[in-house]
Order: sequence, then C-alpha cells, then structure tokens
Amino acid sequence: MRKIVFLTGTRADFGKIKALIQSVENHKDFEAYIFVTGMHLLQEYGYTLIEVERCGFKNISTFHNHTDEATMDLTLAKTINGFSEYIKDIQPDLIVVHGDRVEALAGAIVGSLNNILVAHIEGGELSGTIDELIRHSVSKLSHIHYTSNKEAKKRLLQMGEIEPSIFVIGSPDVDIMFSNKLPDLDEVKQYYQIEFDAYAVAMYHPVTTEIDTLKDRANQFVDALIKSGKNYVVIYPNNDLGSKHILNAYEKLLDNDRFKVFPSIRFEYFLTLLKKSDFIIGNSSAGVREAPYYGIPTINIGNRQLNRASASKIINVPCETALILNAFDKLSTVTSESVGTFGKGDSAKLFLDSLESSGVWSINHQKQFKDAL
Repeated sequence: MRKIVFLTGTRADFGKIKALIQSVENHKDFEAYIFVTGMHLLQEYGYTLIEVERCGFKNISTFHNHTDEATMDLTLAKTINGFSEYIKDIQPDLIVVHGDRVEALAGAIVGSLNNILVAHIEGGELSGTIDELIRHSVSKLSHIHYTSNKEAKKRLLQMGEIEPSIFVIGSPDVDIMFSNKLPDLDEVKQYYQIEFDAYAVAMYHPVTTEIDTLKDRANQFVDALIKSGKNYVVIYPNNDLGSKHILNAYEKLLDNDRFKVFPSIRFEYFLTLLKKSDFIIGNSSAGVREAPYYGIPTINIGNRQLNRASASKIINVPCETALILNAFDKLSTVTSESVGTFGKGDSAKLFLDSLESSGVWSINHQKQFKDAL
C-alpha cells in the first residue's frame, strides 16, 4: 500500500485538496496522511483544524509553525524542520502540496531533498506578488504537476518541466462547488446567525510586497465598505505578514449591523454563501476562481489577483475608497459568461486515475529539464 501525504496550511488550500484526499482515503491501494499546520492551528483565525478533523480522515498529524507574524523565511524554516521529522517517521511514497504558500514550499523542499516524489497542485498559474515566486519555486522542486488548465501546463513546459509529468485535472474545489451535498442558504444563515437577506462577501488579504502601504489600503477598503451602505459577510485575511493591519481596520465594523465578521467559515458553507451573494469584493482568489463559476460578480481590488482576473464579471479597481465606490455602480453592467476554465468537477477522479497508472510512480526522482524547441 502506497503512502501519500497531503500538506495543508490554510482553510483555502484544504478546500482545494479535500476531494483529492477523500479519493485516496477510500482507495484500497493507498493510505492517506494529512499534515496540518499554519493557520489551521491559530485560534485567532478560527482554529480550522476542527474542519479537517470533522472529515473523519484516519491519519491526521499537526505541527504548530506560527512565529508571531515574523518574516516568511522563519515560518518556512520552522515548517521544514517539523515536516522533515514527520516524513522520516511516515516514509511516504508521495507528498502532495498545493499552491503558493510557504508551507507548500517547505513540503516540496523536504520531499525533493529526501528523494521522495512531490506532486504540486495548481502550479503554472499567474498572480503576481510574492505568491508567484513561491508557486514557481514549488513547481521546480516538484516531480509531478496537476494543473487546472492547459494554459498552466504550457507555462510549466516553458519552465522546462517534462510533459509526462504534467496532468491537467482542473481545480479540485470545483468538485465540491457543484456537489449535491452543499448546505442550503437557510441552514448556513442560521448556523452563522446571519440575519440580512441581500449581502456581499468581503475578503481582503495582505500583499506582502506592498507592506509599507498595507495599513492605509486596509483602511481605504473598509471605509469603502462602510460608505457603500450594503450588507457584508466579512471573513478574516490569511495570516501573512501585515494581516494585523487588516484586522485592526476591521475594528471599525464592530457594532455595525450591516456587517457579520468571521475568523473563518466552513468551506461548504462558504460556497453556499458565495453562490447566493450579490457579489464578492476584495482580493481573494475566490473572486476570480469560484465566483465566475457561480456567475457572481467580483470587485477585485489591487494587484494580488490581477493576472488571474480575466473573466467578464470581474471589475478590477485600485485600493482607493473613491474608486472602489465607483466600482459599485458598474456591478449592474457586467455580463455573464459560460466558465469552464478550471475543469468540470472531475478533478478527484482524474487525480486518482493518474495514481492508479504506472506512469506517475515511474517518474524519475532526479529532476529533468526539457529545453525549448
């Protein structure tokens, strides 16, 4: 039985890989292990380890890598140390990491330096900021790539990755987005005590490469929300450097009946809230990935997702209060479109099909570079 370790550091990446973990957990030839770290273990951000445990996976281990919002390199170093000890005990056949967080980079470093196959979910994408540097670094440290579309595959080929190592499976969270197991809106609103009917979702994350202006931009964002006169479900940012500026700005929303602020929301519940919202505003990937699939307009603020924000229902705007307020007037003019850029909801099946084949397991642990023609 092959051992497959999944590393998760945030509520977001767990939502992306949950369906993949479940497919492995249910397979007779594979044994799934989940290494939980990062935001999952922080009470301030909702202690989302509970959401992982609620899934009932058999092999869950935790590691606290928090460094009191120290620089990302120290978080990376601490995660490498903890994950290295873990994999020496488990001795997995494959390590699966997702996206562009330092936890994913730690997993790829540990795996590649210990001669263990590393699979990277959703490499080859564009975003900007420090995320892009991390994402491409993870790809170069990984042996196997599961991309969300052919465009991402093409970029990996440009980076010298070999074609047999790249599998296009779509974005795994689409599997859950259109599942018949999502809760209905009444259940979600009752669970989170959300009393208003019409609302938007607001999520704003720190951009670490713009740390000097983050405090001002967080306040500009919050001021725009207040002045808009609309209702909002607000979800805390991730815990990257600068997140405290955003949390401090959110203090303006206390005791305002038009705002419900949460450290975290269960992934399936979040999807229902997003699906039934008027729009989503901020700089979360949910606004440029999940929202277009549901036909929900997005006001995408700043540069964090700019290179990803191409759907017709996305309005891009700088993080200035006046410009954000102007963007509200454009919501009624955005057009709908058919979105299939990130798969059809069969990512878990395609992922499992690849693991059942001999091709993945015969990929050379010694990385190869393919020269461009």
